[in-house]
Parts: sequence; structure tokens; C-alpha cells
Amino acid sequence: MSSDCLNCTAPVTQNFCPNCGQKSSTHRYSIKHFLAHDFVHGIWHVDKGILFTLKALFTRPGHSVREFIQGKRVPYFSFVTLILLILTVSSLISPYTHFNMSDLMPEGGKAVMSSSEKFISEHPKLILIVTIPIYSLLSFLWFRKAKLNYSEHLVLNSNRVIVELIVGLLISVVTIFYTDTKVIVFFTYGMGLFLGLFYSIWFYYQFFSAFNYSKTALILRSIFVPVSYNLLTFIIGIVLAIISKH
Repeated sequence: MSSDCLNCTAPVTQNFCPNCGQKSSTHRYSIKHFLAHDFVHGIWHVDKGILFTLKALFTRPGHSVREFIQGKRVPYFSFVTLILLILTVSSLISPYTHFNMSDLMPEGGKAVMSSSEKFISEHPKLILIVTIPIYSLLSFLWFRKAKLNYSEHLVLNSNRVIVELIVGLLISVVTIFYTDTKVIVFFTYGMGLFLGLFYSIWFYYQFFSAFNYSKTALILRSIFVPVSYNLLTFIIGIVLAIISKH
């Protein structure tokens, strides 16, 4: 029985597509598939397509990730491997950087920081990874009509955070050679605002544009995901501050 390849749409009658080489069986994402295939495969195998993947995440992020989740996977680099590579490079260059996030805060701000706030400021890339399941839950709730499961939202938001990690890595590289604190503070927080809000909105808008949302609903829901995250973290921060005072 013949079927069409999910990657290139060519007719497939065997285990692999004769046109592009992708497996004829591309499973829908589940927790089992995420752990058993992508996590293990991402650690032990390095695929081709890293430049193609990076270009797509900077130029058409939502569309490219949607294609990947829906089965067009041959051109794309493993997102797990890519995250691990970025974190590895960040760790290797961290001893040579002149600043971390806590150094970029005013002295008065450092004095009132709680231990949890200090940990967050000193490990921003780790915190980005921790935000993936939180963002995934929020995008799952705001875009329920898309009928994607939570694991597919994990894949979606894992890819979204890659650009933030790359920009953070580039900022770390800059701090090796450039030591003007004011410029670095402006650049760091400016890019943080752009990526945390505008890139996320663009990303979700593109990704869910194929799921029959009206344009207004699509824009609003794309905005509500990062806004909900920031509101949640603000509330958690207040609660932690109150607890630390007692």
C-alpha cells in the first residue's frame, strides 16, 4: 500500500522514501517517543542540517517547527543536540567572560537579592531550559483548539528557546572582549525583551497560523503566552519575597 512521504510528498512503498530518504513511519510525538527517541538520539547522534535549522529559526521559526512536528524532519538538525551543543560551548567559554547577570545589576539591587534570585541571575541559560515545560503548558492551554499534545508543545518550545540560548551565547562571547558595563546591560536587557516577547509572539503566530484561528485570536493568544509567563513569574517572585522576609 502506497502513501506519501511527510517530508517531500513523494509516493512511498518501502520503509524509506526513495526521493529524500526519510523513514516512511514518522510517529506523532508522545512522552515515550520524546524520551526514547529524540532525547537518546539527540545525545548519541549528530545529524546534518545545523545551518539550515538555525536559518529557519531566525527567518521562519513557527513554520519550520510546525513542519518538523508534522513530519518534515530530514532537513532539520536535532533540537536536543543543538541545545546540548550551545550549553556545552557556553560552559567552555564561561571562565573567560567578564560578567554574569548578577554583575550587571546595580549594587543596591544585589544587596536585596534573595538566594533564589541570585541563583537565577547566575544561571540564566539553565533557567531558560527550566522555562520550557512552563511555556509548553501555557501554549497548550492557550492553543487547545490546535489539538497538539503536551509533548508536541515541548518540542515546539524547545525549538523556541534555542534562539534565546544562541543570543545569550553571543552576548557571553562579546563580554570576553568588551567590558563597558552600561552597553552590555542595555544590549542584554534589550535583547531579553525582544526575545522574551516579540520573538515569542512572532514564533507562536507563525506556528499556529495553520490551525484555523482567526487573525485576531491568533495575535491575542500569541501575546497571551509570554504575558501569562511573565505574570506567573511576577506572582511567584512576590510570594518568594514574602516568604524570605519571614
